Amino acid sequence: MGITLWDDMMKVNFPKDFVWGVASSSYQIEGGVNKDGRGSTIWDDFCAMPGVIADGSDGAVACDHYHRYRGDFALMQSMGIKHYRFSLAWSRLYPDGDGELNQAGLTFYTRLLDALDEYGIEPMVTLYHWDLPSALQARGGWANRETAYAFARYAKAVFAFFGHRVRRFITHNEPWCTAYLGHGIGIHAPGIRDHAQMLDVAHHLMLSHGLAVQAYRAAGFAGEIGITLNLNQVYPETERAEDILAAERIGVFHNGWFLDPILKGSYSGLFGEVFGKMPAAIQEGDLEVIAQPIDFLGINYYSYSVVAHDENSAHAKTRNVTPHDRVTDMDWPILGQGLRDLLIDLHQTYGKVPLYITENGCAQIDRLEGDRVHDILRINYLSEHFVALSDALLQGVPLLGYYAWTFMDNFEWGYGYTKTFGLVYVDWATQTRIPKDSAFWYAELLRSFDH
Repeated sequence: MGITLWDDMMKVNFPKDFVWGVASSSYQIEGGVNKDGRGSTIWDDFCAMPGVIADGSDGAVACDHYHRYRGDFALMQSMGIKHYRFSLAWSRLYPDGDGELNQAGLTFYTRLLDALDEYGIEPMVTLYHWDLPSALQARGGWANRETAYAFARYAKAVFAFFGHRVRRFITHNEPWCTAYLGHGIGIHAPGIRDHAQMLDVAHHLMLSHGLAVQAYRAAGFAGEIGITLNLNQVYPETERAEDILAAERIGVFHNGWFLDPILKGSYSGLFGEVFGKMPAAIQEGDLEVIAQPIDFLGINYYSYSVVAHDENSAHAKTRNVTPHDRVTDMDWPILGQGLRDLLIDLHQTYGKVPLYITENGCAQIDRLEGDRVHDILRINYLSEHFVALSDALLQGVPLLGYYAWTFMDNFEWGYGYTKTFGLVYVDWATQTRIPKDSAFWYAELLRSFDH
């Protein structure tokens, strides 16, 4: 399969108001974990467990964005970045997840939004990017239905504080990861391995999303609210019926698990076959709450899968046959066409819900040579995926914007600081920010759209 890289002619498919931005998350960049009344989170606790983080690190300092955000926003402005997706740290506002507000946390995010406004950068705010307050985990975390209602109260408060100045909110980032990685196989916080609990956690995450959307609608703001899901394009190895069914099953696991309840108000008919059981946590009326109409769907796309039928495998009866001829430093296979096909499939299956790419990016081994980082793999990855966006728009997909993952190197969860996705290099000894070649390339692209 040939690789088509970005060409200026492809720009004609992008509307003039198409959003180009960058993305980050609170625990990965903020640091300041013991500053100004912030409460502990499940990621603070998880990082303290021996052997769970590749380099034994944590997010205690990370990019020190808590103290350096103005400089980071000045750098964004110099690159022509006018849109920034970031998350709030729930425990900075409510140290115990519920109850008394931490005024210092509210002041921090108020000043951060003030700075964004000063630098001409529009925020897209994610309410939850995996850092559940430890106090709520002690009461059962997302396996406890009450956490969904605590989240709704937190969301309602955020809307009251910031709803008049933030136009776009995201309820959750990648609930699949919270459920499967955090509670199914235990490689993310809180480090639980319990299949039944995983299914209940996923259901409660979606319930909390629906409750938050209801709260936003009730508040009467004129902005928009949605959710971000990590989605993976799945192809059958052949056109044989059994391979097509295998791809459908894996599609339920990667995508339909959350897409169907949120956008269709029901679990897939293949759900029980794929997961072995339905979530025990389902209560009457839940699916109606979960399926509240959203203003947009955020999509995080990094890779794809090719699968074939395997009679000997459990539940999904599949085997992975994805080519690994081109991969990122995460060993994730690269296929820009997968993003195009995913967007078209979503549009055809779920209707005209507006879409944003809320994360897309490439990990590569970055080396500082003098004052430059020559990250050609990342540039080629982004270019190939921008071609996919252009093609999808040409096919009528209602795509409104793109946020690159990520603005700067950061704490990459279980990989610690061993994997880098940033457009900007961070010298961890000095916290110096050094734009990579990809940053200059992206900045030039943004400038060309302004002309």
